[in-house]
Amino acid sequence: MVLPAGPAGAGPPAPAPGAFDPWAGMDRNGRIPAVEKPADLGHPERWRYIPEGRIKPGNLFQRFMVSSFILPLVFHDTDVGTGGGVAITDIDFRQQRRREFAGIFLTYTSEGQQDYSFIWRRWLHHREREGGGIFQEERTSVLASAGYEKTLTRRFYGLGSGSDEDDETSYTDEMFHVEVGLEASLPDPDSNWVARFDLRGEFHELSEGEVGGEPSTEDVFPGLFDDAEHADLGWLRVGLRYDTRDSQRNPYRGWWAGALAEGALVQTGGDVGARFTFEGGKIFPLPGLFHSGGGPDEENPPTDVLALALEGQLSSGDLPFFARPTLGGGSTLRGYVAGRFRGDASWTGMAEYRFWVLPRGFPIMGPIRVERLGLAFFYEAGAVAGHAKALGSAEVRHVGGVSLRIMLERAAPFRVDVGFSEEDVEVTARFGLSF
Repeated sequence: MVLPAGPAGAGPPAPAPGAFDPWAGMDRNGRIPAVEKPADLGHPERWRYIPEGRIKPGNLFQRFMVSSFILPLVFHDTDVGTGGGVAITDIDFRQQRRREFAGIFLTYTSEGQQDYSFIWRRWLHHREREGGGIFQEERTSVLASAGYEKTLTRRFYGLGSGSDEDDETSYTDEMFHVEVGLEASLPDPDSNWVARFDLRGEFHELSEGEVGGEPSTEDVFPGLFDDAEHADLGWLRVGLRYDTRDSQRNPYRGWWAGALAEGALVQTGGDVGARFTFEGGKIFPLPGLFHSGGGPDEENPPTDVLALALEGQLSSGDLPFFARPTLGGGSTLRGYVAGRFRGDASWTGMAEYRFWVLPRGFPIMGPIRVERLGLAFFYEAGAVAGHAKALGSAEVRHVGGVSLRIMLERAAPFRVDVGFSEEDVEVTARFGLSF
């Protein structure tokens, strides 16, 4: 069933001929009618249609709240406290018809964490649509990022699955990073095979932690701390996956399986180490709980899903303790503080039921609106160990939780997760899905 667009002529009058129309290609309730995609596309469901009404001309200020945003940030992560700052984002950077994104993020938290970062991304496959709008393939892009972060309250509990909550220590990590990378579908745009290549430099300075009432990591684990205190790492990352999902950032159907090798080939002291990640999952579309699900004549119809994923990590060689596989935080075992469990091997299983409560969202200002508002229930289980063979006997940890989902458009989901574990209740806020 297709939800109605509303009465003809509803809303403000049409703009003068030649003027920008913020509703071009869209209905007044935010619904985007589907358009015919080029016949030569191998997988048309993997190309995002962006209507002309979301490609406003002009500079950063002229496009404000259409394709450029200056927004206050307010968030809470248990490990760093309550934070605030500003995000300056431009999803049509340099006016390239939505080919480029650039963002500057500046935040400070109640626990003294400073985080200043810049990210740029360019998508390499675009098609102009006759009659307005574009088609964008989101699997192939180049990116660059840089940032500075100083966190006074990083936690470390020791290595392995047997660490107790009372083993908590803390350290300060001052880190600068720079990264360039490429992700590409092979052999053609929108193909099932997706390759990844990244170069990343990280420069860490560790010092005494500032978690009240807890000892410093350098006092409890002096050997591990000394090896990591002045750690500079040059990472080479190479990955390959087979991916049938209809979207990389907010999928409604499909499955994937892949592997990622990350080699810290350049390190302080001449050490060499590596991490290896193996992952897979599947997305099942489900009948809508609070909506009819839209119809085939709609671009990005509201779709509830069950998402399942399994991930394993191994490390080898010499790596500082903070670079080894870890569970806890905003992506894995979301009911535990970030860095709660560390080892040289880990596994995690994840399940989420994602459903839309307000499938048409609500307006913010003029044509700018929250496209969709929803919730998710999640369950995760995982373990860490000193090596892969020990994972079978390692203690398994469990987490359940609920998440608020806000979507400005399909490529830009925002989530606030509340995770419950046997130790605590953790609240995290992130852009993008955890898997």
